[in-house]
Amino acid sequence: MMVSFFDQFASPSYLGIPLIAIAIALPWILYPTPSSRWVNNRLITLQGWFINRFTNQLMLPLNVGGHKWALLLASLMIFLITINMLGLLPYTFTPTTQLSLNMGFAVPLWLATVIIGMRNQPTVALGHLLPEGTPIPLIPVLIIIETISLFIRPLALGVRLTANLTAGHLLIQLIATAVFVLLPMMPTVAVLTATVLFLLTLLEVAVAMIQAYVFVLLLSLYLQENV
Repeated sequence: MMVSFFDQFASPSYLGIPLIAIAIALPWILYPTPSSRWVNNRLITLQGWFINRFTNQLMLPLNVGGHKWALLLASLMIFLITINMLGLLPYTFTPTTQLSLNMGFAVPLWLATVIIGMRNQPTVALGHLLPEGTPIPLIPVLIIIETISLFIRPLALGVRLTANLTAGHLLIQLIATAVFVLLPMMPTVAVLTATVLFLLTLLEVAVAMIQAYVFVLLLSLYLQENV
């Protein structure tokens, strides 16, 4: 039974062909294509309003050089939110529960921010490795610690997103299994457990959106240090 709980995180395949590519490409099909007309329907208007508000808030602490990342970060935010939300539907697969996919997003984007910092302002970028006013005996130790923390950033990005979504999916499945087991024996307890399951599902919807936002927000903070 315990092994079957983790089967939901296995990448699905059909005739030996992995279907994760379809799961990744599906979110882009669901969104309507914006038009150049002044008057649009409510869905496109709401979509444009949300993207504009998010982009403005995300780019607010960045200087003009960092605004080139607006399209990339906004697209990544919408993509992650859509994948996380679709993964809460029954009989679906959530690609962001795979650490390899999340690291594939985190490592190149983090590395791009580091390269930009090293190319545009190498002194400032390297200055983050040594806080100002550090005593001389602690300089080698702090440089090593700050270097390790720098290289842990992409790992923390990927693991945070994977762990939060995986834990939520496992908890939902465990409580749903408990509801089905308790229903014929203790209906009252099963109803109470189903209420907890409903509240947990609402919490997971919030977690799916918040974790996507945190992922992109941390990337913007890393970019802010290097532009």
